Amino acid sequence: MKKASFLIVALLAVVLGACGGCKGTTPQDEPAQADMSLIQSSVLVTDDWVWSGKPQITVHIVNPNKAKVKVGADIRISTDSKQALTTIIDSLEVAGESEQDFVLTTSDKLEPGFYRALCLINEKNVRSFIFGIDPFNIVSAPDMQADFNQFWQAAKDQLAAVDMNARLTEIESKSTAERKVYLVEMNSIPDGLTGEPVLIRGYYCEPQDGQKHPVVMHFYGYDTQGSKSKCECPAGNGSANAEFYLSHRGQYLNNRPAGTNPGIEEATENIYGDWFSYHFGDKDSWYYRGAFMDVVQAVRFMATRETSDMNRLFAEGSSQGGALTYACAALSDYPCSAIAANVAFLGDYADAMKIGGLAAETAKACKGSMTDAEMLAFLSYFDTKNLATRISCAVLASSGLQDGVCPPRTNVVPFNNLATPASDKEYIFGPEMGHDYPKNWYTKMNALFKSKM
Repeated sequence: MKKASFLIVALLAVVLGACGGCKGTTPQDEPAQADMSLIQSSVLVTDDWVWSGKPQITVHIVNPNKAKVKVGADIRISTDSKQALTTIIDSLEVAGESEQDFVLTTSDKLEPGFYRALCLINEKNVRSFIFGIDPFNIVSAPDMQADFNQFWQAAKDQLAAVDMNARLTEIESKSTAERKVYLVEMNSIPDGLTGEPVLIRGYYCEPQDGQKHPVVMHFYGYDTQGSKSKCECPAGNGSANAEFYLSHRGQYLNNRPAGTNPGIEEATENIYGDWFSYHFGDKDSWYYRGAFMDVVQAVRFMATRETSDMNRLFAEGSSQGGALTYACAALSDYPCSAIAANVAFLGDYADAMKIGGLAAETAKACKGSMTDAEMLAFLSYFDTKNLATRISCAVLASSGLQDGVCPPRTNVVPFNNLATPASDKEYIFGPEMGHDYPKNWYTKMNALFKSKM
């Protein structure tokens, strides 16, 4: 027993000697383990999310752990019509207690257009957004019918045969010594090739100095404000220009209970339903044939006023008002000096049918027995991408990249089809914007108009 005990002690001495008398490991000596739940990630807005050739998607990673981490990036790219295209897969290493930006791109160049990006970091959806690649190189050729010009000339000729019979009622609460403000009520083209003229309205601001002034036309978006809401009535001290705020058929001043708006005591009634669907498929009585001629009639009214300088004609509007702005520049009797069309409606129908948006979805719901080809042929008479070929004045336009009502392609294509020289047109992208105004829209618009006055 003594001999065995001696051997055990000797063996322990050898083992302790071999490890140099080291102590056992403690939790503090083990490699630090990163808590991946603490990792923060985001996708930054760079270059307004509009690039040339390849996207340059910037991913920002914050690692509060002491240990470095490796995170996985998975960016799935599809077309704006939601067709899967390609995926960017990468592994991103971030040092401990630091943050870092990573720029991720595709291996191949993308065709000019708009694309959807779904960005996942460590399999978590961080951001989904639409971006553009060389948007001003997108080609969507005009597709107007052979009688496009004759169609619109016939509409204008029909309008010319209508007795305008404009009646002015002064809005004294808005008038000033510099400008008087009037409610204008006048007749416009019937809702078809025959029938009674349609009564339309608007507010008119007339300078009082007896001099000629620039003419500015204002056009409204879709009348979604509700039939009981008041319409904008401008003030006489707001500008030195001669201005007209058009309420085209069935909308705004033509769609309110009695006494809602200054100058109108009786009720006005919308007989067009939701407007877009009114006589859809019949080019001679569709709602927008009449609405576009209301624009022409409003300009003709301004030409009757002694203070209007029709050599300095300007127009602006947003959404539906943007489409009416294009119609003004393309169809009116007087050339525009400059126009500003924000997130314009009624553009690039053939592509819109694949992408979606208000016009596309409503058209599909209204097509009835028409084939797709028949529907697109009908819509081509009213497509802003075709109207744009008749416009050569200075143009400011814009779109929100995240606009699901009027997707950016449907705005860029008409802009690309303008006859306006590249040096005289400007486009604003709102990278995070939906169906809205860019922050600097009115500053840009006013600067453009002033430069052409």
